[in-house]
Amino acid sequence: MQHPDHTTAAVQVHPLISKRRSPRAFRNEEIKPEQLEALFEAARWAPSAMNEQPWRFIYATQEQQQDFDSLLSCLVEANQVWAKHAPMLLLTVAKTSYSASGQANTHAWHDTALATANLVLQATAMGLHVHQMGGFSAAKAREVLQIPQGYEPVTMVAIGYLGDPDTLPEHLRARELAPRTRKAREEFVFQGKWKQQ
Repeated sequence: MQHPDHTTAAVQVHPLISKRRSPRAFRNEEIKPEQLEALFEAARWAPSAMNEQPWRFIYATQEQQQDFDSLLSCLVEANQVWAKHAPMLLLTVAKTSYSASGQANTHAWHDTALATANLVLQATAMGLHVHQMGGFSAAKAREVLQIPQGYEPVTMVAIGYLGDPDTLPEHLRARELAPRTRKAREEFVFQGKWKQQ
């Protein structure tokens, strides 16, 4: 069974945005080293406050099984069920203070998300798909992956080629094939001042 294209943008947007999806079914196909380089190079060129570039990435592919399993162990069980088949797992991390002053960087998570968005768009351009997950233990990630103080785990990410939804358990297959939905722009875009909902 194939993933239907359920993207129905209200106005035309760039194909990298409309084709992006967050699958749970991944094909057993290796991500090439040059693709990895391109993903991280795309992230490298994201904008950031004071050009701090506070993002850090910890990753492993299936070829580094021990490291992959360490990342996998940080996920909640519901995500482990399908993410264990992804060719690559990644943890995004934010450095929470400015290097020059030592003061708190209140934009660190925002900037890490911008770098991750660059990575997602680059992946989409290369025919890869990315599923970002909040369902993980930051405390376990800090311990297992030896993340020092001053750095905060942000999100876990699975990356790979789109797989067959029929390989998923039934409850996940239904979610995989469900239409993609988004809020109406009027719910989150306000001109001039805050609009009460």
